[in-house]
Amino acid sequence: MDTATRPGLRERKKQRTRDALLRRGLELFTTRGYERTTVDEIAEAVDVSQRTFFRYFAGKEDIVFFVQEMVESQYVTEIARRPAEEAPVEAMRQAVMSCWDRIGASIEQLVPVELHLRTYQLIWETPALLAIHLRRSIEWEEKIARILAAREGVDPETDPRPRVAVGLFGGVMRVTERTWSAGGDLTVAAMRDLTTRHLDAIAPALARGW
Repeated sequence: MDTATRPGLRERKKQRTRDALLRRGLELFTTRGYERTTVDEIAEAVDVSQRTFFRYFAGKEDIVFFVQEMVESQYVTEIARRPAEEAPVEAMRQAVMSCWDRIGASIEQLVPVELHLRTYQLIWETPALLAIHLRRSIEWEEKIARILAAREGVDPETDPRPRVAVGLFGGVMRVTERTWSAGGDLTVAAMRDLTTRHLDAIAPALARGW
């Protein structure tokens, strides 16, 4: 065997182990519950040691949010390259819709899309995970606000508009997640449809009196 190929083979083996831990962890969480599933049970399901588990994940919560972090990173990349002439809220809308149109293939490289979507439901049903999700949302919104501020040429420390715009958009997305997770249709199409309907509702709802 060519020694030049060995690092690539080792990396592929490591990736397979990580992906197996990720998938089995999510399957156990969504069928048995997050709190009832232990690190040892996940490792045993993949036939590796607890020590091996911790080489790939710092803890159980890292498994829950691994794919979501990838999705969010793609969204951050997408919004950063939206045309400069788009208004901030429109840029966020087009970025999220663009991601929904093609994110399935990226998710499927790691876990089935259906399993990823059930994980969203798990987050909203598990108080400890929901608290982490909301904290991560605040951190994510700050990243987006700074991207918008740079696009618009303003200082987010003195101009509140980037954070206000992102707060509005993030609120719509959280309402969408909550409504979708409580419904009966846990598909990408249903999530995308809800996202579209809720974003369409922003402008007229704000223009009218309550």
